[in-house]
Amino acid sequence: MKQRGFTLLEMLVATLIMAIAVVGLMGAINNSLRNATRIVSRDRAVLLARSKMDELLLDPHFPIGVPVQGNFDRSLTGGVAGGWRARMTRFEMPPHPVTGDQALDRLELEIWWMAGGERRTFVLNAYRADVLRSEDLQP
Repeated sequence: MKQRGFTLLEMLVATLIMAIAVVGLMGAINNSLRNATRIVSRDRAVLLARSKMDELLLDPHFPIGVPVQGNFDRSLTGGVAGGWRARMTRFEMPPHPVTGDQALDRLELEIWWMAGGERRTFVLNAYRADVLRSEDLQP
């Protein structure tokens, strides 16, 4: 009489194949979560950078040639340490400047944050037109 069903060997082979598939899927899910976390932290840094860049460009009293830095509130950075460093420099001036002439200023903004025990950074540059004042022309 022929019995129907699976042998123990067939069940072991099927279980092994299923285990290999599950391990492969778990590795892919782990990589996806790691990539998603990295993208979220970079996206958050870009949004903070744009906000800080706008704030600094609109500040008429931002010092020329003096580095300025600060830290972001951890509630804005997702609970990780993060900050910024900025420096405004004169990029272009007229050949014989007088009060009221326009000059071009360059703002370099470096954003940093901690991710996985490493410090991550990127740098943004922007330019703005500025009207020269008498104190800007003094040596």
